[in-house]
Amino acid sequence: MTLNPPKRIICLTEETTELLYLLGEEERIVGITAYTERPEIAKKEKPVVSAFISGSIEKIKKLKPDLIIGFSDIQAQFAHDLIKHGFNVLIFNQRTISEIYNAMFMIGSLVGRANETNTLIETWKLKLEKIKLESENSKKRPRVFFQEWDEPIISSIHWVSELIEIAGGEDCFSKNKNGILARDRYVTKEEVALSNPDLIIGSWCGKPVDIDWVYNVEEWKNSTALKNRNVYEIDSSVILQPGPALFIEGINQIQNCILNSRY
Repeated sequence: MTLNPPKRIICLTEETTELLYLLGEEERIVGITAYTERPEIAKKEKPVVSAFISGSIEKIKKLKPDLIIGFSDIQAQFAHDLIKHGFNVLIFNQRTISEIYNAMFMIGSLVGRANETNTLIETWKLKLEKIKLESENSKKRPRVFFQEWDEPIISSIHWVSELIEIAGGEDCFSKNKNGILARDRYVTKEEVALSNPDLIIGSWCGKPVDIDWVYNVEEWKNSTALKNRNVYEIDSSVILQPGPALFIEGINQIQNCILNSRY
């Protein structure tokens, strides 16, 4: 029996687009999300059909996709609406690094690129292992508060917590990392103050980090991070997308924040 891989794919999140480009399968992509930043050429070549939790079903209909790929429970309603219109929809809900590898392998396999995807994954595994070995020689593991949002304050998603540990840090709220939903990772300003982070890394999904706001939160003004001015920003496109960007760039930026901090 001959199997036909999907030829017309719509990517509702950036990481699928980036992976398909890396695999040389970008011709299959017929629509992307407005939040696509990687690779830069994608926005020039592909029509935008969605934001994150919603999109134009009329535009999608005209593109006649045979598969729509998305990520996260946050897209549940949008996926529901697309399915009701008769589309094939595949939604991943990966949270750990291992789950991210598995999701990428499944996507690569769908387009007939299982071997190439596995090669990429093995390369990234080796890179993380090398960084982990380097960090084990550090004299101190600084306490890191990773802030994913401001109101409400959200601590790091599981894969970011893992990357912090790999890069030589200690996630102040690692106890929250197993929370599937964002609300499971809510923290208060008082809890951040009590955790006394050595550095704060902000990455607010979809908007720039307000560094002045971070420095002026009364509750944590006396934290080691603020006293030593160890406040950093990482663009959400390289750290909050569960795909290639994490391993190509995100881990390096976390490592640099830790190495450049003063304690």
